[in-house]
Amino acid sequence: MKRRDKIVSALLLTPFMLVTALVLIAIVNIVIQSLGYMPVFDLYDVTLKYYAEVLKRPEVLQSLGVSLKVSFISSLAAAAAGTLICAALVRTGRTRGGMLYTVRLPILVPHTVVALFTVAMLSQTGLFARIAYAGGIIGDYTEFPGILYGTGYFGVIIAYIWKEAPFIAYFSLALMSGISGTLGEAAENLGASPFRSFMHITLPLSLPAIAKGFLIVLVFSFGGYELPLLLGATLPKAFPVYTYIEFLKPDFKLRPYAMAMNGMTLILSLLMALIYAVCMKRLMKKLGGGYEG
Repeated sequence: MKRRDKIVSALLLTPFMLVTALVLIAIVNIVIQSLGYMPVFDLYDVTLKYYAEVLKRPEVLQSLGVSLKVSFISSLAAAAAGTLICAALVRTGRTRGGMLYTVRLPILVPHTVVALFTVAMLSQTGLFARIAYAGGIIGDYTEFPGILYGTGYFGVIIAYIWKEAPFIAYFSLALMSGISGTLGEAAENLGASPFRSFMHITLPLSLPAIAKGFLIVLVFSFGGYELPLLLGATLPKAFPVYTYIEFLKPDFKLRPYAMAMNGMTLILSLLMALIYAVCMKRLMKKLGGGYEG
């Protein structure tokens, strides 16, 4: 590589490296403060007591359960819906152009806008409630199901699915279209039906991309703040919302508790990634191929 090319490559990588450095600094800061080391507030003892005390709080465990439930349900549903969308795009040959831009649209919409859109659609005075009232399905707006702000977090799950399913479809599109256009087409030429070709060839070989997309949206939705705050219940709060409230407490000597909760989010995210790596390795062994995480 010529010297000029090396310089250009270094300049192009500089923004990425700076962002990565900031993220790593933030992670290190979270870990240090979660262990109770904050000299500016006269906290010098390195200890795990903040993690232990946080885990003893029933409301923390309840919030943690809420976030795990919301993230797993929404991510699984988004993975299924995204796979179907991707398969439809590949089957119809619309992997470029206007239809693909339509699928990508939810990816570009900020989560706060998604929350406002969800309220406008699914609240008891929203568009669907008005349509049901106008059609005589309900006699009063209060009869419309309370999808938003409930302890089931159905509004949050629906919003995440709408946002994440297109991401998984777009993330998997290149791999699935390549497999379908080669091995899938060959199977159909040998007499396999399109459905059988998809289920036995295209889908299994596309699973690595789908699984990676699933992991990304799982970790993101687990740590997501905006949608649970705007669409979730007052109690129990989602874990990121509860963590942020702890972080805002005026007594800075209580900051290690909030950082311990952030540390729990980091640990669980890494655990999810580890479980994903193990599962994918076993899956690829069953499929008869190697695995590169």
